[in-house]
Amino acid sequence: MTVDEHKITIAIDRGGTFTDVIYRVGQREEAFKLLSVDPNNYKDANIEGIRRVLENVHGKRIPRGEKLDTSSISSIRLGTTVATNALLERKGARCALVTTKGFKDLLHIGDQSRPELFALNIVKPGVLFDQVVEADERVTMPAFTADPTNYDARDLVDNERYVLGETNEVFEILKPLDTGKLETSLRAVKKSGIDSIAIVFIHGFNFHKHEEQAGEIAKKIGFKNISLSHKILPVLKAVPRGCSTVADAYLTPIVKEYISNFLSGFQENFENHTRVEFMQSDGGLCSWRNFTGLKSLLSGPAGGVVGEAKTCYDFENKIPVIGFDMGGTSTDASRYAGELEFSFESVVAGIKIAAPQLDINTVAAGGGSVLSYRNGVFTVGPESASAHPGPACYRKGGPLTITDANLFTDNKKKFEQLAEVISRDTPDHPKTPQEIALGFLKVANFQMAKPIRDLTEAKGHDIQKHALASFGGAGGQHATSIAKVLKMKKVLIHQHSSMLSAYGIGLADLVDETQKPVSVVYSETARDSLLEMCAELSQNSKKALVSQGAKSETITSVIYFNMGYKGSDTRIMVPYSNDVDFLPAFYAIHDREFAFNDKHRDVLVSDIRIRSVGSASGSVTERSPYKDYEAVEKVPADLSLARKITPIIFDEGSLDSPVFFLADLKVGSVVKGPALILDSTQTLLITPDSTATILPRHVMVDVEVEAKSNVGTDYVDPVQLAIFANRFMSIADDMSRTLQKISVSANIKERMDYSCALFDNQGNLTANAPNVPVHLGSMSAAIKYQLDYWGDDLKDGDILCTNSPTVGGTHLPDITVVSPVFHDGVIQFVVASRAHHSEIGGTSPGSSSSYAREIFEEGVNIETWKLVKDGEFDYAGLQKHFVEVPKSHGVSGTRNIDDNVADLKAQIASNKRGINLLKDLFKEYNSETVLFYMRNVKRTAELAVREFLKKFAAENKHRLPLIAEDYMDDGTKIKVTIDINEETGSAIFDFNGTSLESYSNLNSPKSVTFSAVIYVLRCLVDMDIPLNQGCLDPCTIIVPENSLINPSPYAAVCAGNGMTSQRITDCLFKAFALTSATGGCMNGLNFGIGGENENGEMIKGFGYTETIGQGNCAGIIEKNGERIGFNGFSGTQTNMTNTKITDPEVLELRYPCLLLQYTIRENSGGIGKFNGGNGLIREIQFNSPVHLSLVTQRRVFEPWGIFGGGNGKKGENYLGRNRGNGKIQWIQLPSLAEIKMRKGDILKVLTPGGGGFGDPNDTDEYWRLTKPSNSNVFIPLSSGTLGNLQETVNASQ
Repeated sequence: MTVDEHKITIAIDRGGTFTDVIYRVGQREEAFKLLSVDPNNYKDANIEGIRRVLENVHGKRIPRGEKLDTSSISSIRLGTTVATNALLERKGARCALVTTKGFKDLLHIGDQSRPELFALNIVKPGVLFDQVVEADERVTMPAFTADPTNYDARDLVDNERYVLGETNEVFEILKPLDTGKLETSLRAVKKSGIDSIAIVFIHGFNFHKHEEQAGEIAKKIGFKNISLSHKILPVLKAVPRGCSTVADAYLTPIVKEYISNFLSGFQENFENHTRVEFMQSDGGLCSWRNFTGLKSLLSGPAGGVVGEAKTCYDFENKIPVIGFDMGGTSTDASRYAGELEFSFESVVAGIKIAAPQLDINTVAAGGGSVLSYRNGVFTVGPESASAHPGPACYRKGGPLTITDANLFTDNKKKFEQLAEVISRDTPDHPKTPQEIALGFLKVANFQMAKPIRDLTEAKGHDIQKHALASFGGAGGQHATSIAKVLKMKKVLIHQHSSMLSAYGIGLADLVDETQKPVSVVYSETARDSLLEMCAELSQNSKKALVSQGAKSETITSVIYFNMGYKGSDTRIMVPYSNDVDFLPAFYAIHDREFAFNDKHRDVLVSDIRIRSVGSASGSVTERSPYKDYEAVEKVPADLSLARKITPIIFDEGSLDSPVFFLADLKVGSVVKGPALILDSTQTLLITPDSTATILPRHVMVDVEVEAKSNVGTDYVDPVQLAIFANRFMSIADDMSRTLQKISVSANIKERMDYSCALFDNQGNLTANAPNVPVHLGSMSAAIKYQLDYWGDDLKDGDILCTNSPTVGGTHLPDITVVSPVFHDGVIQFVVASRAHHSEIGGTSPGSSSSYAREIFEEGVNIETWKLVKDGEFDYAGLQKHFVEVPKSHGVSGTRNIDDNVADLKAQIASNKRGINLLKDLFKEYNSETVLFYMRNVKRTAELAVREFLKKFAAENKHRLPLIAEDYMDDGTKIKVTIDINEETGSAIFDFNGTSLESYSNLNSPKSVTFSAVIYVLRCLVDMDIPLNQGCLDPCTIIVPENSLINPSPYAAVCAGNGMTSQRITDCLFKAFALTSATGGCMNGLNFGIGGENENGEMIKGFGYTETIGQGNCAGIIEKNGERIGFNGFSGTQTNMTNTKITDPEVLELRYPCLLLQYTIRENSGGIGKFNGGNGLIREIQFNSPVHLSLVTQRRVFEPWGIFGGGNGKKGENYLGRNRGNGKIQWIQLPSLAEIKMRKGDILKVLTPGGGGFGDPNDTDEYWRLTKPSNSNVFIPLSSGTLGNLQETVNASQ
């Protein structure tokens, strides 16, 4: 059924507060809003909206509750937040997860990383399922991609035990699905009242048979909803696919119930004359029959993006559009340049979703964002006043917010109080209440500009070549100011901008998406074969659209190849074009986003995707604002039409500004700022030096932008300090994203074992992206050494490389690439990236020999080297440092130099990204301004640390000096004495009493001790402060020479970085006595093959590293004036590491191993008033011989409890020797071990639990708790959760 254009068409977007309705009949178009929830008047806002439309069109009253006759309605299109709200509020359907035996906790563990690096109380989203069933089945891959022989196992295929998967890769069926056992388990689940299940088997995306069998059993039993992972999301990686499949099972019953209730408001047989369609997260419509939970999560915001694209983009001038949607608690940004842009991994309400969605970036800054002033800096958000108590202007006792800053006169008293506080800090430069309100708005505007930068600059687009399309109720108040911040010259506001989501839904097309996994190296032959597959998929997709009512002549299909470099997990969806082949198109996109390509490396196609678009009513074309602007006769607005003249505060001062009603202004009227333009649903602020032109369907604002922003340097302005601190951190974050995306090794790509930072020209830390804590503060010593060593011999374009612990390194695999940043002919900044290379030579594969006693045994050791000089990569130096020098010490050079080169080039690209962004900053501001605030930004961190130390000393005088000691498993001791000066807030951290360096690899370079101190202080400070040199300025750190934590240049140090750093941190926390011990170990294992044989020949191989999570500490924290106790989180990374663990499917794809078990180690946390977190069990069987290095601690001494809390269980390591005929000989292993694993051997690691805090019988009153005990239940905010978040933010179910 197609759309009859003479009948009524209705588009509805139901939001949290208001429901927007736009309808058309013939040439008539009307719009209105109604409350989404109004139980005293109607049950359902959508039905009520449709009832009002019918009343308006037909001119007759329709009683509420009467079933609606929709025969005069041709089409109803809806966007809904029902699934999003169910996810936010955790009110989805009860569901169960069915997964492979040994992986019941996989979605709880996620990738192990914690979402907030410095939060002692680790909180992650809870799982969505009520029950889990472990199915007795298992398949794996007998070949592995890291195999230097490129063996593919095709000779084994017998279509019984060895079969081909969907990608034509070989799978081994180790255990066929036990259908009888599964049926028994599922009947018990059904009996418990659960009607929805998610089925997610390891490798199920590629090997469908077992999931299909399980689905048939569930169908027979009578489950109403069955979500199969290979149907929901046929892509590699069990964790994101599993999260998405469970989310679908959790939400689809809710969505179906919602649709059923909605349709029950219509008379029978409505579908014979009325199309009902829903907006999906990917920006396309689908029939109500096909609408599911996973497709609905961005339903409303997606409508806004389509509306922005359809109303503000002109296909002739092709000016890209940035959508700016500011709401009450968050701001969404999107981009359109002729095609919708997609994201394939996002986080919604704390849950990682891996499915095609429109690329919407969100920042937690909206009208309700809380304003505060702390330690000399203005901060906006991320806390929100929410609807209750709301902003201060609601007069319900709420805090100051952005809304209050905009409505200054309503809250003058609170701003006056804040002015008194700020004047005490800066008596020579006091600020008026008006200046304070304006300052907060400036900070908010810079924060809201960040997601726009992420969508443009971070992807290689010139932001100044875009127009800003503002929509949402609050957007018009900030749009022109944000355009000035970003130096964008045009702002577009559509007539329906305050309800653009509904309008976009009305303009959207029907969409059908099909995706199929493949695995092939790109070539012309492979391309042609894949295009043949795409042709068949495209036909099926078109048939699906026709069945939904699309006119066949309107249907178009776009073919995408999901492409990426071999060995890298970064994939780019490359659309088919008649003009450009896939490969050059891939190179172009990769170069634009990452400034990097490696044309010598194979490019893989991992998926093919078809997106078919069609319409049931023919295409709808909006007016072009650009053509209208050229066509209208422009005349100055008649000031007599102004309803009033009101003073508005700008940088220029208080300026009298006319207030116009939009309806009073004729088309062609030109309004010069400052001015306000109001309509019934929004306010448009026209800033000075901006001009608004009224068009038939738009308001177009021309913004004058300055070549450079004029910011004084005569004193430190707290507003500008906040702005520059955010900009510097954004640059470090952008470097971090770039490195992660284009690196090759799993260590960097997936585990994210790297850090990126900016330094001043003296080597002092300016901003450090919050990646791996053990790198925090430790790079500064390395930068200072390089600057001192090279001096005037550094030239623009030179890039340095170092990893030696004697000159500021951590352990040898952590290689630092250093780039000086020249401006005006001199070094003004330095950018650097430190990344863990999985293989750098040494006595064992993986370069982490647990038996190393001297540093030369651990591989490549570089004090300094010009990696790039005069624009040339030094390949000769690479051969020298990575092969020849280790060989001269009698150990192997690197076993995989290709990956070293690729990762070094990725680090270079990351640094280049930082350099380009810093140069952009110099273009935006005068050099003196940038350097002035670069020097002063550390003041914020220093003040925060000093204030914490003063407060702690005042409250703990009786305990000073603080003394603590802890032990490594070999008996070596770490001791610290902390003395704090209460008046100055300075502290001495004295590590005298620590043991001499160890005859092991547990020695830890001095720089790691500095990292531990800065990490602990940052955890204890109750605010978000910049990570820079200021954190350490109040501290004097004394570390004895030739000790365990400051060893001689000869000592082996590989495990010190991971193991001893954790013990230093535990020791510092023990001294402050605010938490129990964590598991206290990184639980490291390295395995690989290759190296030099007896004849001195280099055998190519590989190395792999992983660190396994453990139980977190328990304790008490003070947050925002509240005193809260918390239990330790189970199965997570803690303290000095936050690296991710490789997904099980990726692990088995790349390496010769089988993951048998990855679960929580129950009852391993210490018991107390607050319990320690449980550790993990990880069991790996090897399919071919490898050399394995095991580096662990806390296998002798248990993680300590505190104040009567019990100790956590110590870790345990076991080797299972395969003795043939199914017999396994189990052997307990020590903390450090080197093992030659044979085919069929098993490594089993049980990681430690965290210690308990307090006696189990203690009361809340005893501990003076002001809030109920925290149970580690994630309570998501109903804001700031939609869109692309940084990969460093973890989401576990």
